[in-house]
Amino acid sequence: MLKLFRATAILEGISYLALFGVTMPLKYWAEIPEPNKLVGYAHGVLFIAFIVLTLIIGFTHKWSFKKIFIFGIASLLPFATFYVEEKYLRPEDNA
Repeated sequence: MLKLFRATAILEGISYLALFGVTMPLKYWAEIPEPNKLVGYAHGVLFIAFIVLTLIIGFTHKWSFKKIFIFGIASLLPFATFYVEEKYLRPEDNA
């Protein structure tokens, strides 16, 4: 379950960057809206999955409210899901 959460955190971060860094400029500057819709849907699904998995894993592993709150805030900020994945979800032994 933790591997799924790690993958979701990374994919949510990528979709966030793709949405606001690539497809939004395409939509508004180049008047190409199609990629924005597709990436927007994907980002929405990944965002909800990240929040749901945060709550499920947080309660299962008895995380503190502070840690769950950090993950919630991370879902709203660019690059933050990469940070929490690296800091909180990586196995201790990377060997």
